[in-house]
Amino acid sequence: MRLLKITKWELKNTLWSKKFIMIFILQLGVLILMMTFFNSFITGIDSEKGVSLSPSLSGFASIAVSDNNTILVNRINKEVLNIEKMDYKNSFARLKDGKITTVIVIPENSQKKVKRFQTISVKLYLNPEDPKQAVVLKEVNSSLEALSASISEQWIDSLIPSGKSANTRVKEEKKGESLPLQLINKMMMVVLLFLPLFLFGNMVVDSIVGEKERKTGEILIAMPLSHSDIIIGKNMAIVLTIALQLAIWILILLVAGFNIENPLLVYIGVVSTSVPIIGITSAVAAYSKNYKEAGIGLSFIYIIIVGFLIVPALAYVSNGSKWSNISPMTMIIRLFSGENTPAIDFLIPIFSIVVVSLVSYLISIKLFKRDDIVFGPRPGIFRLMLDFLGIKKGSF
Repeated sequence: MRLLKITKWELKNTLWSKKFIMIFILQLGVLILMMTFFNSFITGIDSEKGVSLSPSLSGFASIAVSDNNTILVNRINKEVLNIEKMDYKNSFARLKDGKITTVIVIPENSQKKVKRFQTISVKLYLNPEDPKQAVVLKEVNSSLEALSASISEQWIDSLIPSGKSANTRVKEEKKGESLPLQLINKMMMVVLLFLPLFLFGNMVVDSIVGEKERKTGEILIAMPLSHSDIIIGKNMAIVLTIALQLAIWILILLVAGFNIENPLLVYIGVVSTSVPIIGITSAVAAYSKNYKEAGIGLSFIYIIIVGFLIVPALAYVSNGSKWSNISPMTMIIRLFSGENTPAIDFLIPIFSIVVVSLVSYLISIKLFKRDDIVFGPRPGIFRLMLDFLGIKKGSF
């Protein structure tokens, strides 16, 4: 009952605090921006033009092309290169003056050579002093490869006797989504659900470190509450806050049309993952003397946690590695995408969640029990490790 009282009191103060309201609004804005980005990105991938994250190269360079039969002109990417059709003499004059980057000369009898199954000699002149030449050369080579493939198809078609058609069987084989699309549909959306787990770390720090800086820790400890009631009650309030926001996020995603298989299991899995993360955060906060120190400590700890969550999940999406099941994020991805997953594959992440939760909360409670941690002077980390192992000072 005392545990529930402190949880209720902390939850009330959290939900009605200006800091929480500001954080909630900011996170909601992040969610909307990420949803807009994912929608536009996936729409771009599905479209014929695709999607480009690089700056526009429209009109990047100008080239001169001598191609009376337009055999190559129609295949050059005009969104990148400005094409100027001119005669041989004028084109070289402009190349010498630095007004164009490249001159391309196509033989006048190119069409006849194609019909006679003869090769075409394309002459390419580059300005060696123009830094744009590398990009231009790449674009021209791509156009020449497309032209070569087209000519080869024409030659093959011309070899088929008239009135007969090639007896070609086309077999459609589905290989699933490409890796980039899997990273968006599976990985990125799950990462979005994990954001609240880290964005509420400052509230854990404020709840524990704030007691030290405001000198209210003595009053709290003097109350008829055990140290475990205080730590677990405060952390339960944060976990319930995360659970509330996560429910709102999933509801918004579903209403917006995002496909989430097993939404209830996904919700339970993410909320369960928040328990050890909040426990680790509270352990760092319990040891820290002030907000600055806690912030620095959490920066390093969160890098390790994020790596533990994301790296195995990426390995699973890319090659389906079995060892990647150690990460709770991998479990969420499999639930999110509706895969048929054996129950045994969930035992490892559940086990890691339970073990890390027990260890982190045990450490937090032990640290909060020590007067030298709460009131000072604080011992070093090495000394604390020896104390946890039962090794007294001066015994070695």
